[in-house]
Amino acid sequence: MAKKLPMLVFALALVAAACGGGSSTETPATTSPAEQSTEAPSGGGDVAAGEKIYVGTCAACHAPDGTGVTGLGKPIVGSDFVAGLSEQELVDFIKVGRDPGDPANTTGVGMPPKGGNPSLSDSDIADVVSYIKSIN
Repeated sequence: MAKKLPMLVFALALVAAACGGGSSTETPATTSPAEQSTEAPSGGGDVAAGEKIYVGTCAACHAPDGTGVTGLGKPIVGSDFVAGLSEQELVDFIKVGRDPGDPANTTGVGMPPKGGNPSLSDSDIADVVSYIKSIN
């Protein structure tokens, strides 16, 4: 247990860092899908606004490029889960998150409601979902 404690503390610190983000000043080095189009794939939200929120709130666990962070968040890019849900279903999922004890949770790591950012509005989450759909 003593050897796992530093890793657990690190993981919790990383999750805590993700919980406070609202915006980021980080600029991507390449043109992102959001820069190519600001329209949502199916008209739900603003892709460019969603990318900014994603980077500030979701990227700590799901990686800036959506490929996931081992031990924290599953990949979003190429995800059958993401592909299988409508934008509204994804909004509803993000609003409540997923408990580590949920039988559908395959990582044992919880996703807090609103990605740990309680200040996100439904509109903000719709923007994030439009961004997520745009990178899939």
